[in-house]
Amino acid sequence: MIEKLEADEELRARNVEFGEWPIYGQLELQLLREVLESGKWGGAGHANTPDYKPKLPEMERRFADLHSAKHSVSVVNGTVAITVALQAVGVRPGDEVIVPPYTFIATASAALAFGAIPVFVDIEEDTLAIDPDKVEKAITPKTKAIVAVHIGGAPSNLTRLSEIARKHHLALIEDAAQAVGASWEGQGVGVIGDIGTFSLQSSKNLNCGEGGIILTNNQDYYEKAWSICNVGRVPNGAWYQHENLGQNYRMTEFQAAVALAQMTRLEEQMRRREANAALLNRLLGEIEGIRLLKQDPRITRHAYHLYMFKLDSRLAERIDKQDFIHKVTAEGVPILPGYVPLNRNRAIIDSIRDWTGETRVDDCPVCERLSEREVLWITQSMLLADETSMNHIAHALQKVIRSCGFSK
Repeated sequence: MIEKLEADEELRARNVEFGEWPIYGQLELQLLREVLESGKWGGAGHANTPDYKPKLPEMERRFADLHSAKHSVSVVNGTVAITVALQAVGVRPGDEVIVPPYTFIATASAALAFGAIPVFVDIEEDTLAIDPDKVEKAITPKTKAIVAVHIGGAPSNLTRLSEIARKHHLALIEDAAQAVGASWEGQGVGVIGDIGTFSLQSSKNLNCGEGGIILTNNQDYYEKAWSICNVGRVPNGAWYQHENLGQNYRMTEFQAAVALAQMTRLEEQMRRREANAALLNRLLGEIEGIRLLKQDPRITRHAYHLYMFKLDSRLAERIDKQDFIHKVTAEGVPILPGYVPLNRNRAIIDSIRDWTGETRVDDCPVCERLSEREVLWITQSMLLADETSMNHIAHALQKVIRSCGFSK
């Protein structure tokens, strides 16, 4: 199939356009204008226009409905969402929180922000998600929570992680920053664990520039999270009724307006990403030197914030990953190298030492090897292009691999 590219298409491969992100239109402009004219710009207070319908409660409700959640709390960003979620389930300074090393730094820094200590547990070879078998071995008397990161939009093994959390009386937090709309065994992510967090940052599949969402089906966790984000107030309490210590982590009406408009595009965009990911699976599966990730059959919907794949270990041993990326990018396909392991991140190591007095580096050899040599990314915005562009991706990868002289 790859070989069928016409000669003129091959020449155009260096100039493929994958489109701009974010995508917006008249609805975003209309809702932003409504907010502007209402005078209700922040996350609290009253509108000057009597008939104005606040955007934040509507956005929170629709986001909760998308994942079949009972409760939703909007926040300023996904990093804060994790910090608040940890605090809402009772994690305190000095407690340990199990996290994977293959994730954005916020998964760990959100805990360190208030003195909770991340303990890094290695990932699975074929999914890049945290390895449940290794999670149980890392639990200590100080462990209070497990953070399951739905990397790239693929839910972690929530069935096994839930079993481990219940067995050891730990909270299970879903870091679903990249997984808006994803589901596990038919259930939307975010509420399969005790509490879930999402990011609406500008690169995300559903975005409003900056923002985050906390979901839970637990009434107590909801009230605690809401209070922390609203300066210690309590739901349905008086304006100056501050019963807890909290901060102002509220989202604005402007962000909520953009998120509401973006939600109307989400389903169509998800279907396009799914179709193109399936096409890439077929195309890249034909290429010697590329290995596809495995998808657990219990993942009933993959959000595809990222399309991740690996170079064959034998190819990876003989090439420089950055040089490979440079050559593929030169063919008009801007692939990315992916995360650097957090267990080796100097800022994280130093912060753990500052809180504990100990210099500790957790051993995560699978993550270190894969991230250094093998894993590559294609972004969600590229997955919104047409089928011809997917063929160009495959063609560019095959061309560069062949130039390396690789064969099985």
